[in-house]
Amino acid sequence: MIGQSLSRIFPPESDGDQLLKNEIADALRLGRGGSEGWRIRKSGRRLWAIGETKPLLDDAQQTVGLLKILRDRTDEHEAQLKLREQTRILEILNRTGTVLARENNLNTIVQAVTDAGVALSGAEFGAFFYNLTNDAGERYTLYTISGVPREEFSKFPMPRNTAIFGPTFRGEGIVRSDDIMQDPRYGKNAPYSGMPQGHLPVRSYLAVPVISRSSEVLGGLFFGHSKPGVFTDQSERNLGGLAGEAAIAIDNVQLFRASQMEIEERRRAEETLRTLNADLEKEVRERSEALRQAQKMEAVGQLTGGIAHDFNNLLQIIVGNLDLVSRQLPEDMGRLRRAIANAMAGAERATTLTRRLLAFARRQPLSPKSIDINVLVHGMSEMFHRVLGETIEIETVLGSGLWKAEVDPNELENALLNLAVNARDAMPFGGQLTIETFNGYIDEIYAARYAEVAVGQYVVISITDTGIGMSEETVSRVFEPFFTTKAEGKGTGLGLSQVYGFVKQSHGHVKLYSEVGQGTTAKIYLPRVEGELEDKDVKDVSAVPESIFGETILVVEDDRDVRSYSVAALSDLGYRVLEAVDGPSAIALLASHKVDLVFTDVVLPRGLTGADVAREAATIQPGVKVLYTTGYARNAIVHQGRLDRGVQLITKPFRYSDLAAKVRAVLDGVT
Repeated sequence: MIGQSLSRIFPPESDGDQLLKNEIADALRLGRGGSEGWRIRKSGRRLWAIGETKPLLDDAQQTVGLLKILRDRTDEHEAQLKLREQTRILEILNRTGTVLARENNLNTIVQAVTDAGVALSGAEFGAFFYNLTNDAGERYTLYTISGVPREEFSKFPMPRNTAIFGPTFRGEGIVRSDDIMQDPRYGKNAPYSGMPQGHLPVRSYLAVPVISRSSEVLGGLFFGHSKPGVFTDQSERNLGGLAGEAAIAIDNVQLFRASQMEIEERRRAEETLRTLNADLEKEVRERSEALRQAQKMEAVGQLTGGIAHDFNNLLQIIVGNLDLVSRQLPEDMGRLRRAIANAMAGAERATTLTRRLLAFARRQPLSPKSIDINVLVHGMSEMFHRVLGETIEIETVLGSGLWKAEVDPNELENALLNLAVNARDAMPFGGQLTIETFNGYIDEIYAARYAEVAVGQYVVISITDTGIGMSEETVSRVFEPFFTTKAEGKGTGLGLSQVYGFVKQSHGHVKLYSEVGQGTTAKIYLPRVEGELEDKDVKDVSAVPESIFGETILVVEDDRDVRSYSVAALSDLGYRVLEAVDGPSAIALLASHKVDLVFTDVVLPRGLTGADVAREAATIQPGVKVLYTTGYARNAIVHQGRLDRGVQLITKPFRYSDLAAKVRAVLDGVT
């Protein structure tokens, strides 16, 4: 840099000389100048940096030079960009999921999916073609388009069974072409100089089949862009999941139509046999509505749970590295510590949001115990008083001879707290909250009115408020994610969704009763269980437990950034750490190194899951301990919503102290 201008570190597209002059002017006038943006390394590679320019003063406080400092923030900037993109994808999927869950109009559903596909892939235009052919078997029927007027598609014939178009309607998987003009599958005379006359300009091409539960190809989603190389592997993953949700929604519409036809036939039969079947029509409507509601909830649950793994991996990188930075910062750097604390608070709010989505999607790994509900409710009394405040009177009525229930106590506490907070918000001027427990029984008649409700004995928790109440229409939607009656910024609309998902995953039932001006009652039904009560372990987590004997831990994680954090944290705790990117490389290390604990992600590439690695580890090194981690529950270690017996799991994102405590507990055999 000797003899050169500092403007050379600015990218060519920026006005480097002017930016540098501004920084120097600010430094001389204000004592500090700087900016944030793209800069250039000596190697020519771009980096995102925070620049700072300060004057150098002599003993007489006269400026004799300038000090220029650049701090590399490329990793943090790219992580923020990735988080924003994941958030954008989540918002698109949630909006589309809401449409798919509430709509029974096929055209509206397919249009919503086509629009979402354009937004997710970055395409200029997209279309959905139904799998209907003419008599010659050559043409398909256009159903919806997005990004361009429908008239644009009327200027040329419908596509034929070409080598690039036909596979989609045969269900042969996703077809992607970076440049269809150079793709021999497009036609016999490729490369083409252009599309047929009247055709939209297409270079990048992506097509995804829409396949029903019965393996019938319903149609295909097709997307194009006038520039080559637009679509990526991520585009394929996003649109593959979207096509699956479209198939479920179309199937549900067909089921709904069939159900509606059945209702109409039964209604006509009732008119003929009115004396025998007076109440049949009402019962059929209730069953059909319950089925429809369950299908809506399931569809939205699949959407919200589908991206949790990548989202939690991203949060793990952010939370973990903020934790490490915070531990290494000197105590006197208060401003940086406050900035890290603010960033950590935001990440924890995102973690709470993701966990609530997983609870609604029934993808959270539960650890149920046989507990006394009365003891749990009594133990929450102080918390209820603290949360509800002095203007609300709390009455607790605990049933005598209460049966035991098998449920995850931590998640049940969260569910009750969510209901209490909703009750508080419904009583802005104060009121009374009554919490009651009693034994109950669901008979065949009641169970027939609701989907996924079994006949049997239940422990019931009832929470009643004297608040403003809700209309019948509002009650019918309260468990939908992101639905809220509160003012903007006063809630995420996920509290009751979390309660719904948790209770259903616990094989229970939740029901709300409410009238405008008369208050609301929420009842949670938890299945009765026979057997001895399990004590809740109370562990001292005030200190961060470190390695005692320098044990060796094998970290198996395919995400580079998550693996890097886990290795750094465990090394900092005094453990000897080996690392592997997938199952085969982990097994190779186990064959050549003595290991005390395998810390593995549940989902791994190259065909082997974390459970497969654990089984191989037990064969190679009998007695080796295993700790799993995951962004959301998978069937490899979770069945029917519950962790397999003996399995140890820490969910992402986890804090440094949580990892330290869990690893020490597993190694010591005290979990």
